[in-house]
Amino acid sequence: MAAKHKCGGESDLAADGRCGTIVAVGPSVDVRLLDLLGDSKLFQGADRAVLAEAIACAREQRAAVEGAVFREGEPAEWLCIVVTGRLKLTQVGSDGAEVILRFVGPGEATAALTVFDGAVYPATAWAEGGSRMLVWSRETMQALLRAHPVLALNALRLVSERLREVQERFRELASERVAQRIARALLRLVRQAGRKVEGGVLIDMPLSRRDLAAMTGTTLFTVSRVLSEWESQGIIESGRERVVIKRPHGLVALAEDLPPSRPNAERP
Repeated sequence: MAAKHKCGGESDLAADGRCGTIVAVGPSVDVRLLDLLGDSKLFQGADRAVLAEAIACAREQRAAVEGAVFREGEPAEWLCIVVTGRLKLTQVGSDGAEVILRFVGPGEATAALTVFDGAVYPATAWAEGGSRMLVWSRETMQALLRAHPVLALNALRLVSERLREVQERFRELASERVAQRIARALLRLVRQAGRKVEGGVLIDMPLSRRDLAAMTGTTLFTVSRVLSEWESQGIIESGRERVVIKRPHGLVALAEDLPPSRPNAERP
């Protein structure tokens, strides 16, 4: 049986003013939070008792829209799982331009490097949509990982997965055309937040052309030109911060630099 540990402590109540207020979750556990954690990669395979223990150890954090939850280069002190809203993870390039690394939605964890002593945040996390999160201090999360090996393995997988994502992004920037990078970015967002609607698959989050430019290392003008071309081909439909993939196989072909499929070869 895993050793029991004491959750919390006065250090868990400390908060950076930019991050919003951090408060204790309380003794009662919301079933929806149990389900949210159970579906997350960090807590995958953990039983309900472990999930309830983790929630009891957590603090709740609410962040104002466009507020910085944490900043690139600061000591990594809190691991977060988004409950509502979303986070935008960014880095600033050598030329001062903002690069969007990824979006973090409900049930997803960020700042997994917190579990390692001496780690710093590799990116800045911006709250969007009035985000609500569960957060664990380094000390609390390390205690949970020691008590429950399944969580330790999940944390290692999560860090490894993020490293592979970064390597893949570097490869894309170094070797692929802009149109391929934009197609891959849209496909990643489909996997993360795609929802079937009449006529295609909606990327169910606000997504501007400026966001796509920052995700793919290109300009707003180039993104607008490429998306307009794809709209004329019936591959996508875009509006104000809204993108519907009408021909998913056509987008995959663009991402893989394959010959384009015929529109009537795909199901609507």
